[in-house]
Amino acid sequence: MNRRNAVPGAPGPRRRRRGLVIGGVVGAAVVGAGVVLALTGFGRGADPAPAATGPDETATVTRQTLVQRTTVKGTLGYGEAVARGHQGAGGAEGGGGTVTWLPGVGDVVDRGGVLFKVDERPTVLLLGTLPVYRELGSGAEGEDVRQLEENLKALGYTGFTVDTKFTESTVQAVKKWQKDRGVEKTGTVGPSDVLVAEGPVRVDALKVRVGDPAAAEILTTTGVDRAISVDLDLADRDRAVEGGAVTVELPGGATTEAVVSAVGSPEVVEDESGMPGSSDKTVIPVTVTLPDGTDADAGSVKVTFVAAERPDVLTVPVAALLALAEGGYGVEVVEDGTSRIVAVETGMFADGSVEITGDVAEGDVVGMPS
Repeated sequence: MNRRNAVPGAPGPRRRRRGLVIGGVVGAAVVGAGVVLALTGFGRGADPAPAATGPDETATVTRQTLVQRTTVKGTLGYGEAVARGHQGAGGAEGGGGTVTWLPGVGDVVDRGGVLFKVDERPTVLLLGTLPVYRELGSGAEGEDVRQLEENLKALGYTGFTVDTKFTESTVQAVKKWQKDRGVEKTGTVGPSDVLVAEGPVRVDALKVRVGDPAAAEILTTTGVDRAISVDLDLADRDRAVEGGAVTVELPGGATTEAVVSAVGSPEVVEDESGMPGSSDKTVIPVTVTLPDGTDADAGSVKVTFVAAERPDVLTVPVAALLALAEGGYGVEVVEDGTSRIVAVETGMFADGSVEITGDVAEGDVVGMPS
């Protein structure tokens, strides 16, 4: 058609093409997050004309801190139970003497306290980190000597220098300690005389009775403070860091902040469900300590670990995302009664929101497909 034959009032070629684009936008059906826009060229870098109408529902672009969390079940008690027993001759096979005294379940044993007696000879608790693995006596040297001398000093014995050398002065201090305990004054200390723990312990369970042969497991102990035991999936290992903060939902529904106090080595937990296809799994034992004075009964709890955090980012509800035909995502920005599709890059997803970057700003209104 040339200009002379044009029908008066009819749109020219340029105007008809613009009308087709507008009609395409109006006709795009937005049915929810993940809907593909049928128009190619309408994604990144595109500058489409505004739609004739806006969405029925909208949301606002907000700036906030997104936090990804992992919530797992735990057990509120006194932490992991540790088996403790007699380290004399015979060991687990017996023959190392007879158990003649045991504490009660729930008793707390501190430095210098008696854990049990074998043939009326007490095994005493010392505090430290290094097990007594050899007999210590005059002339011995090493960090285990220093640990013993530190305990003797803490128990009130003097006359020696706390160092790595077991001198004659140390021998005399040990004999005084042995006299006070009512045992033979040998001036030496061996594995059957003491057991070492990092702090006071609580008797959790008795594995033998008075009169039974001494064994490698006589009783189990825990820490004295109530703690939460969690078996964390191996894949989530990085989420538990000693000293890290967690949130705990206690029995009854109350919540409190707590601290990861210990992260153990991987352990294999046997599957006991009997379900077809089930298998053993590897977990990380984690201990979580509650704040002092927390009032809660023992039982099952929920522990929430922070997996990742993105501070001060622009976010929209996940449902506001539109999948673009050429790939990636966009949002429908509503302005002055019209709307346009803006391509965005997505970041962290958390709690129903998603981090976005692109030609959007805090306070912008975006469509919520229905």
